Amino acid sequence: MNYNELLTAIRAASPRIIGLDGRCCSGKTTLATRLAADLGAAVFHLDDYFLRPEQRSPERRAIPGENVDHERFETEVLLPLQAGTAPVTQRFDCKTLRLLPPVLHELRYPAICEGSYALNKALRPYYDLTILTTCSPETQMQRLALREPAEKLEAFRTMWIPLEERWFGTLSEGDADILLATDTFAIPEI
Repeated sequence: MNYNELLTAIRAASPRIIGLDGRCCSGKTTLATRLAADLGAAVFHLDDYFLRPEQRSPERRAIPGENVDHERFETEVLLPLQAGTAPVTQRFDCKTLRLLPPVLHELRYPAICEGSYALNKALRPYYDLTILTTCSPETQMQRLALREPAEKLEAFRTMWIPLEERWFGTLSEGDADILLATDTFAIPEI
């Protein structure tokens, strides 16, 4: 499948809410940004919903897919979208470890919910269409080296990627309507 075929498939499905999950550096954010431009879609990032310090219990972090505050994502994003009301969100700032001031979003469909753990079982029922992106470990590390400063690569290699791989080990191809291997998948520039 190429990008135009993906775009055609999404338009044919006419989804209101799209769940877009995938491996680190598999193109989730780039794809969501491009789809938003072509579809006039809203985009909500799961990266804005990392666990706050008080939520980071060993019990929770031991469960694959529980690295994000999916409860708050459901309340702030998915329930309003499902009800046809504009979401009001609060990003979690990983640098200051606090929630930022609330932001009122324009109600637009489709809405793309993008990020690792977006296909968490608690969130999946809200999506009309699901997309899972993947890439080889070699492609992942090449893209990561281009995106991240050298001092952060080790944290990705030893902490974030293994955490995500535990999550992806719980998923199957049937958990997504569309599976995209992005090693050679070209996303057109905006």
